[in-house]
Amino acid sequence: MTSPKEPALLDRVERRGLVLMLVLTFVTGVVDAVGYLGLDRVFVGNMTGNIVILGMGVAGADDLPVLGPAIALGTFVIGAFVAGMVLRRRPKGWTTAVTGCLAAGSVILAAAATAAALTDTEHSVSAQICVAAATAAAMGIQACVARKVAIADMTTVVVTSTLTSLAAETWTRGGRTALWNRRFGAIATIFVGALIGALLLSVSAVGVALAVAAGLSVLVTVIGHIHMRASA
Repeated sequence: MTSPKEPALLDRVERRGLVLMLVLTFVTGVVDAVGYLGLDRVFVGNMTGNIVILGMGVAGADDLPVLGPAIALGTFVIGAFVAGMVLRRRPKGWTTAVTGCLAAGSVILAAAATAAALTDTEHSVSAQICVAAATAAAMGIQACVARKVAIADMTTVVVTSTLTSLAAETWTRGGRTALWNRRFGAIATIFVGALIGALLLSVSAVGVALAVAAGLSVLVTVIGHIHMRASA
């Protein structure tokens, strides 16, 4: 028999998970702004953008980069693959393994921030590629974790499908939730993250913006481990 407290507990877990995934979506916006504006026009979270840039770069259009997007694409896949191997036999939801994967991603982000602070990312293309590659690996881990935590409409790295769902499903139904809902929240959050990332770059260096992203990732990891895992 289901306890009356169980639905309330599930709702609380869902709300906490939603907030944490929104924070990670914000992180994606920050690091993608950093990647595109400060790391030779490389997307580190949005791999659709990377593939498009890579295709145009191979065609020689507008002197777009090829090596940076290709390496970032590869390290993203590696990060997702490794996290997927760790999480594949774990149940959905926040487990200790999820905490471990997010912690690893946070460490990689922190290392990328440190490397950016200690190298000349403004003038060295090789430094830019290395920092972008490490950041993309962390985003691959994050994307895999989001799938395992399984908060609906919260992929943290992709908003095209979320935008499609918002327009084709949420808005067509109408009602009070049509204007403000988690799908709109995810899109707005990644937009604000990119805005903040660009503003940070305008007044500071790449390493500072990545350090902010790493700090938020650590915060999500700790809060999720304490509250989400215990609830699960």
